[in-house]
Order: sequence, then C-alpha cells, then structure tokens
Amino acid sequence: MATHRLLQLMGFGSAWLVQGCTSRLRGAPTVGAVRTTTLLVLLSVACAQVGGAIARTLFNDLGPPGVLLLRLAIAASIFAVAVRPQVRFWTGAAWRSAAQLGVFSAGLNMLSYLALSIAPLGIVVTASFVGPLMLSLVQTRRPADLLWALMAGTGVVLLGLRAGVDVPLPGLLLALAAGGCGAGYIVFSARVGRVVPGLGGLTVSFAVGALMVLPFGAAGAGAAFRHPRLVPGLVTVAVLSSVVPYALELIALRRLPTRVFGVLMSLQPAAAAIAGLLILRQHLGPAPIAALVLVTAASFGVTRQGSREPPAAHRD
Repeated sequence: MATHRLLQLMGFGSAWLVQGCTSRLRGAPTVGAVRTTTLLVLLSVACAQVGGAIARTLFNDLGPPGVLLLRLAIAASIFAVAVRPQVRFWTGAAWRSAAQLGVFSAGLNMLSYLALSIAPLGIVVTASFVGPLMLSLVQTRRPADLLWALMAGTGVVLLGLRAGVDVPLPGLLLALAAGGCGAGYIVFSARVGRVVPGLGGLTVSFAVGALMVLPFGAAGAGAAFRHPRLVPGLVTVAVLSSVVPYALELIALRRLPTRVFGVLMSLQPAAAAIAGLLILRQHLGPAPIAALVLVTAASFGVTRQGSREPPAAHRD
C-alpha cells in the first residue's frame, strides 16, 4: 500500500510539473518562451544524470537490464495514469512514430546501462554524446552553429580522454553505440511531438521499450519483488531518468530546432561528471573542469543564437 501510494504521488507530481510547463509554452513563440524552453532542457539534463547515478547503485541487486525494465514499466504506468492518451484516435503515423521512439530510447538506455556497469558515468555520457553531436553538425547551416558544435565537441573529447580513469574498451564501444541510438531518439522525439497530441506518445514509447528489454531484464527485475526496499529507488530512477526528462525534452523539441537542442544537450557530460562526483564519488581534475567550461560556453552561445531564430514547430 505504501509503495502504491508513493508511485501515485510521484506520478501525479511529475504530471503536474509537466502540465504546468506545457501551459506556459502554449501560444505564439516569444523570446520568453524560448528562454523557458532552455530552462526545461537544463532541468531535463540535471534529472537524467542524477537518475543515472542512482540507477548505477542498483545494478548489483537487479542488473542493468533489470533496472531498465522496471524503470520503463514504472514510467509507462505513471504516464498512462497521469496523461491517459486517447490512442483510439491516433493515426497510423502516430503509432509508428511512438513505436520507433520506443525502439531508439530502449536501445539508447540499454547500451548506456551496460556501458555504465563497466565504465564511469562521465565517460559513458561523454562518448554517447557523439551521436547527438554528429546530428547537430550534419544539420548546421550557419558558421556560428558550427563554431558552437565544435566547441562542445572539443569539451566532450577532452572530458573523455582526460578524465583520469582507465576506460574499458567494451564500455567505450557500448557508449558510442548508445550515441547512435541517441541521435535517432532526438529525431523521433521531434516527430512524435509533431504527430501525437500532448504527451501521450511517451506512454506508448515507454511500453514498447519495456517490451524490448523484457527478455533481458525479467530475471533481474524479479529481485525487486523479493526485496521491497529497492522499490523507492526504482521509482525515483523512473521519475528522474524517464518521466521528467523525456517529457520536458519532448516539449522542448516542439520549440527548438533539433540542431540547437543537440548542442544544448552538450551539458550532459558536465552534469554526469557532477552527479558522478556527488553520488558515485568520482573526482575530477583540471582537464575535466576545462571541458565543463567549454561545453557550458557552447551551450550558452547556441542558446543565445537559438532565441533569435524561429522554432521548428512554427516554420513553414
């Protein structure tokens, strides 16, 4: 009963936050709306990395696939209750887009969790950022966009190569593969935002992701039913890693061009390094700090430029 009540409270609390942000972003785009969207991306980044660090503490009990399976299942349940998507009115394009988003998000998270089980959080996030960064570079149109993307790339490469820890090759390869899925996630998140009303697409995408992970995570997830003490941590991971960041990113992608969104997400390595320090006790040296300055400067630059160009959702 207590666990059910906790799930209910966190679910409706997350829905209240997301619905409040959505209401602020309705109507014609303004400079204030763009700035609000930027704050949503920053909140998404912080929640995702804190959630990732907490998830790492559960790997010994449930295994990476088990943690991911329960995270996606809990997130799908929260959205189903809080959003209640009207799926019977969806078009075929809406179903396909939501399913494809589920496939890419499951791949991104499964590969990231497997990498995180053998490599530090900051390194995993840095390497997996390559995919979204390449998407940003491919889509760039103006010299200033290229400058910010290259600055962010320099920062994440420096953070990855000079973190001061030994990085297993399998962990790096898994993280790079996760980056490829991350680029697909950005593309299909934007598509879901266009063809699916509200946040209903996330309910279906999480359910699809859970089904994909089920064969790999069922055995590990069973331990949560034998050890109820793990449930609060799992609910926290689901809210921080899935519910809040995915909802806020979907809202943001309706207002920001995907290339601008991709460079803004360059703060992910910095947030991961901070979460690793505070939660996983991973200390940083001068080189990683320099990398954080680079990616922060790039994010600031692209945000200022993005506020002067029309959002993707309002372009012809």
